[in-house]
Amino acid sequence: MAIRPDPSVNVLGGPLETCSADPMTGFFRNGACDTCAEDSGSHTVCAVMTAEFLAYSRYFGNDLSTPRPEYGFPGLTPGDRWCLCAGRFLQAHEEGVAPQVNLAATHRRALEVVPLEVLQSHALDRAAG
Repeated sequence: MAIRPDPSVNVLGGPLETCSADPMTGFFRNGACDTCAEDSGSHTVCAVMTAEFLAYSRYFGNDLSTPRPEYGFPGLTPGDRWCLCAGRFLQAHEEGVAPQVNLAATHRRALEVVPLEVLQSHALDRAAG
């Protein structure tokens, strides 16, 4: 049985936009922060990587900057967009190192973990939402 994504709706209630096709991101590696019941990490927050956040993530055991060709993972650099786990984003917010977020490309299921106000406080376009 194929894994089916949840409806592609963003935190603002509109259609979920692409987060990144280069590098290709998302639980389904379709460029969007789509999710499903099988996505236990809730890879739903479309974030713009910073050197500070990449160092923070590496410190907590998720090295996103080192290429892993065996998994088709190029390694991320500052400026790359990536679908982050909602819980890790919230943790980074609480520590003051959360990256900016593309609200239109952040899946509404992120709201199960991260309050909308927190996402909006890190929005690329502060006028959004």
